[in-house]
Amino acid sequence: MKFRPNLAFGALLVAGLLSLDALPALAEPNRVTFPDIEALEHYTTVNRGEVTEHMLTTPEALAAARAGEPMPDGTHVVLVDYRGGEVFRYFVMQKGAGWGADYDNRTEDWQFQAFHPDQSINVAETAARCMGCHQSRGDTEFQFLYNDILQPR
Repeated sequence: MKFRPNLAFGALLVAGLLSLDALPALAEPNRVTFPDIEALEHYTTVNRGEVTEHMLTTPEALAAARAGEPMPDGTHVVLVDYRGGEVFRYFVMQKGAGWGADYDNRTEDWQFQAFHPDQSINVAETAARCMGCHQSRGDTEFQFLYNDILQPR
C-alpha cells in the first residue's frame, strides 16, 4: 500500500475533531474587557471561609446607583477573589449598549467573564454560570450586593 500524506492527515484531523467532544465547555465569546483596576472603587468585601472577595466598580456607576439611576454603559463591576492572601481570579461584569441582544437579553446589557490573576481571560470558566445566577437580580442591575453599592463610604 502506497503512503498517502493527504489521506493520513485527513484521518488525523477527523480523529482530533472527534475528540473535542471530550473537552470541558469553554467560555463563550463576549465583549467583556479587563478594566483599569486602579480606576475602580471598592464598595464591599465578602468573606467566605478561606475566600475573601472584594467588590469594585466605577465611581460613575456608584454615583448613578446612589442617585436611583441605571449604571451607565461601560460600567465594570469586578469581584476580586483572594485565597491565601493572593489574587486567585477575577470575575468581571461589564455593561454595554445593545449587548443584551448577544444573549437574548438574559441579563439585559450585562456580560460576564472570568480572568486569571495575570488578567488574561480564563476560558475554562463559562460566563453562562454567572449569567444564570445573576438573571434573578434584574431589579438590582443584576447584582447580588447592590444594597452595598447604595451605602456611601
